[in-house]
Amino acid sequence: MSQVPLKPITRNEIAQKIALCIPEGSYVNLGIGMPTLVANYLPADKDIFLHSENGILGMGPAPEKGQEDWDLINAGKQPVTILPGGAFFHQADSFAMMRGGHLDICVLGAFQVSQAGDLASWHTGEPNAIPAVGGAMDLAVGAKKTFVMMEHLTKEGVSKLVQTCTYPLTGVACVAMVFTDLGIFEITPSGFLVKELFNGMSLESVQAVTNAQLTMST
Repeated sequence: MSQVPLKPITRNEIAQKIALCIPEGSYVNLGIGMPTLVANYLPADKDIFLHSENGILGMGPAPEKGQEDWDLINAGKQPVTILPGGAFFHQADSFAMMRGGHLDICVLGAFQVSQAGDLASWHTGEPNAIPAVGGAMDLAVGAKKTFVMMEHLTKEGVSKLVQTCTYPLTGVACVAMVFTDLGIFEITPSGFLVKELFNGMSLESVQAVTNAQLTMST
């Protein structure tokens, strides 16, 4: 199959893909930034319980414009809604949930993901860069599965899927699935397994911009 032009999908479309992969009954933490979009695409007829590390369980989608309650925010200081039965609690209790293995899935952003499932999400290592640790380290090792949501390439066109992370690690061998604007990739013992490529893109086209070996799912 010959190379075809890259046709990335939007951030909202990535969020839709992730929402489809979250089973009913799951307890899920959505990280700061892009992952918060997933909340807007979870089916209303599925019981999925969204957790926020600042002390909320049972978040709903983002509020309509003009309906924001600024006393009700997520860990990224964005206004949220809460579903019937939702609960509030101390941040220490929230981190106990995260570290204690009580979350089924966390969805995090990343700077890099290695073919071994290592995650780099808190610092680029640049001397003047501002580190942003937050609760990502606790989530990456505490959740039963870690999904990563990110664009496939940096603004400079450099692959974020790599053989070995060059940035400081958030977690080791903790990532299960990566969702980018080019495709969906599962971490396996042999590296990145391509589950889906979007908009008719070929494996050769995506491999050409990826700094790690990709294997197509059969």
